[in-house]
This record gives sequence, structure tokens and C-alpha cells, in this order.
Amino acid sequence: MRKIYDCDPGCPVQNTMMFLAGKWKCVILYHLFQEEVLRFSELQRKLPYVNKRMLAKQLLELEKDEIIAKKVYPVYPLKTEYSVTDFGATFYPIIHEMMNWGEKYLDAVR
Repeated sequence: MRKIYDCDPGCPVQNTMMFLAGKWKCVILYHLFQEEVLRFSELQRKLPYVNKRMLAKQLLELEKDEIIAKKVYPVYPLKTEYSVTDFGATFYPIIHEMMNWGEKYLDAVR
């Protein structure tokens, strides 16, 4: 778990962003909230504009922060599944509101 900052006003936002900062983390969480469990290859299909290395890096950071869990099956080819942890589930309201805002924005510009 990362360090929690005890600092100036606005710091609670900084504490939140320290977990969600990363270009694709919120999008990864969005898809995991929709599907509950996704394999690496499924995430790649859902994020075709994200290269494999960047996706792996963002997943590793989410895993290190205990937001997602990774399950590796001892088969060939290697099978990995990702799911949201209980701690990760606490980010659902944030991701849900981001989705709502994005939908309203799209409606406004159409």
C-alpha cells in the first residue's frame, strides 16, 4: 500500500490520484467493473490503442497497490486473469462518475 499524505487542503485528491494516476488505469478499472474478471488478452482487445508493454505496466502498478488481483494459471500458453479487490471496489463510485461525465460530454458535443 502506498504512503498516505498528511498535507495541505486538496491533499485528499492527491491521495486518490496517487492510486489512479496513469493514463489507462481508470479505463482498465472501468472494464473490470463491467466484466468482473478479464484475461490479459481480453484487456488487450478492449484497449487496442494501448501497447502490450504499457498495459502490463499499468496492470502491475494496480496490482502492487492492491487495487486488482492477478491470478496465474499453470498452463501453456500462460493464462492470467485480473479482478478487482475489495479495496479496488472502493474506486467504483469514482469510475462510475467519470463514466457519467463522459457520457454527458459526448451528448453535449454531438
